[in-house]
Amino acid sequence: MKILITGGCGFLGTNLAIQFLKSGNEVFIIDGLFRNGSKSNLNWLNNNDVKKKLKFFNLDIKNNQELELIFKKYGPFDYICHVAGQVAMTSSISDPRNDLITNVIGTFNVLEAIRKYSSKALLAFSSTNKVYGDLNLLNYVEKKTRYQVVDYPNGFDEFLRLDFSTPYGCSKGSADQYVRDWSRVYGLKTVVFRHSSIYGGRQFSTIDQGWIGWFVSKYIEQMNLFNASKDYEPFTISGTGKQVRDVLHSDDLVELYKLAYLQKDEVSGQIFNIGGGMKNSLSILELLIKLQNILKFKEFKYINIERRTSDQDFFVADISKAKKIIKWEPKVNLEDGLNQMINWVNSNLNSD
Repeated sequence: MKILITGGCGFLGTNLAIQFLKSGNEVFIIDGLFRNGSKSNLNWLNNNDVKKKLKFFNLDIKNNQELELIFKKYGPFDYICHVAGQVAMTSSISDPRNDLITNVIGTFNVLEAIRKYSSKALLAFSSTNKVYGDLNLLNYVEKKTRYQVVDYPNGFDEFLRLDFSTPYGCSKGSADQYVRDWSRVYGLKTVVFRHSSIYGGRQFSTIDQGWIGWFVSKYIEQMNLFNASKDYEPFTISGTGKQVRDVLHSDDLVELYKLAYLQKDEVSGQIFNIGGGMKNSLSILELLIKLQNILKFKEFKYINIERRTSDQDFFVADISKAKKIIKWEPKVNLEDGLNQMINWVNSNLNSD
């Protein structure tokens, strides 16, 4: 197949690219290389044995003219994984214009290029749980280490009311609806995946994005300084630390994208909430407890600071629709996934 991945040097894009390449597909990557770690991921892809089937274009999807030239010259494509975008809520608040142009106009450009030059392809779009807003009107119960929503014991399904919040939620939500509507109005094959939290290898986490990797790295940094008898500063937790997300390993997410293409007629026009499900739900405090048990380091320090704007106290995806239609569910359990994440973080720290 010919597979195009926008944002193909980001965390999810790189994991998709390497798996599609190993399966013998021809992979085309569009990436502006703006994100932390994107150049490192590109170098890693180019150093793999499958690089002969890889074509890379240093391009921002906001540039419609150059984007269409790629579609015109190298298409038609069979599968487009649109995982490019501005992904940090905090960045959207500080620079809402860039957030809008990247996520809304960039997605519109991709849709129109598909309509003109790859109209038979399947488009899989990476959306977000932030399209559901802050979820602050739900019935919460505060437990010792987490918040719970008693009315949704299996998590949130796709019938949850849309309520875009923050510029990021507005831009991703708008793009989400454009992708769905281009299926209804123009007959494109599109599927929307509303992701919860994702983690795994090739993720260069920051304080603004990729919380599992970020806290793993802060924990290990403190442990290394302690073992070296050096002073270390406490890391910060916004809010109580009882905020809950269902976490999904990148291996499981890649499998979802692969299965979706095999059932492109069934998924066309559909929207799916995607995450690790209730069994893989985790609060920040619970993550620290798990790291303590795995790494046997009890001297970590943190301080609580002000809650972030528009932070959800609880989001867990009800993935029953994906199980039913795509025949997909997560297979990587939390303990195995966290051990893999620890190894990935350690490899980065050692390379520094």
